[in-house]
Amino acid sequence: MAEEIKDLISKIKNEGIKAAENKAAQIELEARALADKIIKDARLGADKIIKDARRDAEIARGSTEALLKQSGRDVILSLKKEIVAMLDKVIKNNIRASLAPEEMLKIISSLIKANTQKDDIVVVLKEEDLKKVQKGLLAGLSEEMKKRIILKSSDEINAGFTISYDAGKSLFDFSEQALAEYISIYLKPELKNILKD
Repeated sequence: MAEEIKDLISKIKNEGIKAAENKAAQIELEARALADKIIKDARLGADKIIKDARRDAEIARGSTEALLKQSGRDVILSLKKEIVAMLDKVIKNNIRASLAPEEMLKIISSLIKANTQKDDIVVVLKEEDLKKVQKGLLAGLSEEMKKRIILKSSDEINAGFTISYDAGKSLFDFSEQALAEYISIYLKPELKNILKD
């Protein structure tokens, strides 16, 4: 009987150890499967994070490039405006300097002398220039021609003059503003071509 108990204990012990070993092997398999799943999920998560980070970086880089391009365009447009404004100012200053009263006197005299029409000639200048031009202009003309000339002043003219050969119905505009616009028509396309290149 003692031998049977011993065998029974040995059998129980062996079966217990075997059961424990099986249970341990099963736990180990489950732990490995769980660890593999965790590692796989972590890799997928890391890949997604990297992929999202790359996408975000690409979007940010694209946005930055677009902002830089827009800023560059804005700077160029602003610079072009400044250059055009500077060109307008240079043109006006040069026209103003070229249309000193002495020069206008010569120009107006030749325009009046070249006129063959019999209507009154109306010349409009700014008030300061009118006083300076009036004496010299009338001195060089015949009495008949003097009767047909009407000199006026205008606050709208900063430099230059307008002249009409048909008593003011139509006129030729040699004012600073008109001459600046006329010259700009030819200079601005050239300037645009230069700035474009």
